[in-house]
Amino acid sequence: MPDFIGFGPETFAYLAELKANNRRSWFEANRDRYEAHWKAPALAFIEAIRPGLAALAPPLKAEAKINGSLRRINRDVRFSADKAPYEPMLHLIFWPGDHPNRGAGVHFVLHPDGIGYGAGRWAFDAPVLARYRARLADPVAREALLAALRAAESVGCHLDAPHLKKVPPGHAADPGWDYLLRYKGIVVRTMEGRLMPGWIGDARAVDDVLDRIRVLMPLIAWLDAL
Repeated sequence: MPDFIGFGPETFAYLAELKANNRRSWFEANRDRYEAHWKAPALAFIEAIRPGLAALAPPLKAEAKINGSLRRINRDVRFSADKAPYEPMLHLIFWPGDHPNRGAGVHFVLHPDGIGYGAGRWAFDAPVLARYRARLADPVAREALLAALRAAESVGCHLDAPHLKKVPPGHAADPGWDYLLRYKGIVVRTMEGRLMPGWIGDARAVDDVLDRIRVLMPLIAWLDAL
């Protein structure tokens, strides 16, 4: 695998044109660009960042393959009114545990107009949701989560609006943190427009992304313990 040298302007140009021409005929006519400017730099980036992720606590997995840390460009359109066949983005995920979609994870995404990133755990199932709410009743565990969320804000990652309008019945909480009981999953992400930092176009991207992931790790660790 070639060394990672950055996500160049060709990658963003490819994503922009795919967005404007989201059909199979265009994709197949530009498959060489998909291979050279989408797939190749993504896999090289994953391989380059893998040792740094493995040294974190908990260690994060980085699998340099499609359906590993590189999400497929093909969309699942079976249950969507939007039948566009491709996602005009490059989506990477790194995770603790056994499976990228069954726990906490860190996401790094390239869009045609810039990048975004975030961390969290989507849609707690019923047992995990019960454990999450129980941990919020523990002042020490609760403060650890609040501190992790404050750290995430320092790198531009914020919570979406709560999923519930009211605190669930049977839970007494202080107004300073009861909003946490209204979530059924915890995800923080960049929201205030796309970022287009200069480092994305060269090898510095590995260290810069890793620096941001380190700040998000207290949240990953908290959620991974549920």
